[in-house]
Amino acid sequence: MAFTVLSICLFPIRSFAQTQSASLPPLPFREFRGAWIASVSNIDWPSRPGLSAAQQKAELVALLDKASQLRLNAVILQVRPACDALYASRLEPWSEYLAGRMGQPPEPFYDPLAFAVEQAHQRGLELHAWFNPFRAKHSSAKSPAASNHVTRTHPNWIRSCGKMLWLDPGEKAAQEYVMSVILDVVRRYDIDGVHLDDYFYPYKEKGSNGKLIDFPDDATWNPYKTAGGKLSRNDWRRQNVNDFVHQLYQRIKSEKRWVKFGLSPFGIWRPGHPPPIKGMDAYEDIYADSRKWLASGWCDYFAPQLYWPIHPPEHSYSTLLRWWAAQNERKRHVWPGSKSAAVGHGWRKEEILEQIRQARKEPGVTGHLHWHINTLMTNAGGLSGALAKELYAQPALIPASPWLDDKPPTEATILFDRNANRGELKASWSVAGAEPAWLWVLQFKSNGAWATEVLPGRQASRIWTRIDSRVLPEVVAVAAVDRTGNMAQWTVVETKQTTRLRSSNPKIRTGGNGGNRGG
Repeated sequence: MAFTVLSICLFPIRSFAQTQSASLPPLPFREFRGAWIASVSNIDWPSRPGLSAAQQKAELVALLDKASQLRLNAVILQVRPACDALYASRLEPWSEYLAGRMGQPPEPFYDPLAFAVEQAHQRGLELHAWFNPFRAKHSSAKSPAASNHVTRTHPNWIRSCGKMLWLDPGEKAAQEYVMSVILDVVRRYDIDGVHLDDYFYPYKEKGSNGKLIDFPDDATWNPYKTAGGKLSRNDWRRQNVNDFVHQLYQRIKSEKRWVKFGLSPFGIWRPGHPPPIKGMDAYEDIYADSRKWLASGWCDYFAPQLYWPIHPPEHSYSTLLRWWAAQNERKRHVWPGSKSAAVGHGWRKEEILEQIRQARKEPGVTGHLHWHINTLMTNAGGLSGALAKELYAQPALIPASPWLDDKPPTEATILFDRNANRGELKASWSVAGAEPAWLWVLQFKSNGAWATEVLPGRQASRIWTRIDSRVLPEVVAVAAVDRTGNMAQWTVVETKQTTRLRSSNPKIRTGGNGGNRGG
């Protein structure tokens, strides 16, 4: 857009403190809004194996576009379903869910995770890389294992249990191998989070005799006992998982402190906790002491899979939500997962809407996730439409993580270009200092009403036209947000100042700093 420059007037922006209260921007809404994107069995993406690179990219872009349109602010992308990779890995083979055969890269070649990160960040979305730590071969796998798959390179770590193959969490070398895979991604990709579900030890299955199959880990359990180990077998298995979770959290922070670590365990820790709750005992059955992970602060966010309705009481979303919030001794984020995929399959959209409302009311709960994104893509049961119209009508910032970093970016400088002939106003902004803006919060008031936009850090300008908005904004406020959610102090401008100084000048530039309150 071309502007004719006749002269330039410069004057300092009025500070936040000097601006009248009617011009104060409201604080932006804070809430994590995420959705899982599952690749195992081609649940969400890619829709089927063997798609071309262009088709895979187009599908992923459509998913991210939908997330952006719904005003989500994060996606959880499954990048390692079973010791395979949906990214260019030097350690593990390409996943068969891409090209249809394990070890075969996309054609023509591209790196799906690098592409996903870039596309998500263009839309202001966080991208969390989701790993299944110890599952080695899924029951849906059809192609033979590649030569560099762990079942072939380290068969002594592998245990067959039910319909799947597993790495043995009791094997310390296997634990180190999994951590090396995850840390390789942390180092090489600009991801915003590492996400683990609860596939450490397998869920119980029955054998042909009708009895539950016990995990076959004699090869690691017997040496532990011979060496004088004092724990019971179940406690030893839990300790294996606890050690892995704790060490992984510490090592991620040693690499990139701002990368969030999230855990998404089965939603019931133990039956009877709290008393009305019944169901699988994850503590005993899959050796997941998930309450300990949260209470110890071994994660930055905790997303229990609360895949039940609000009623009946023995599996109550509300009851479990309150209980988990009360376990959060270290004040990490609690972002429960809802079974949105059940909408249209026995559930009505009102169930999920009410779950989100209850999460918003629960102290210490600052967000939620949807299982899974295809439900939102298809607007199953009208859920996406209702979210866009009601609960997601306004954008939201992801809550800050002050234990990772509590220093906000510096205040922004705003420049204005006004073209009176075209009825246009352009605002451009920037921040000085070493820390770039990850996001911008832009707020502007027109006809006495405030509007809020959350923009990616690379989008540092906005144009208003009278054709689009009928009236140009009276006040503009901008603040930078960093990777851990810290928001700078506002820079606030009453745009009528440019009108007062404009005279016959069709372009006015305004520069300066202001603001004395953070968000």
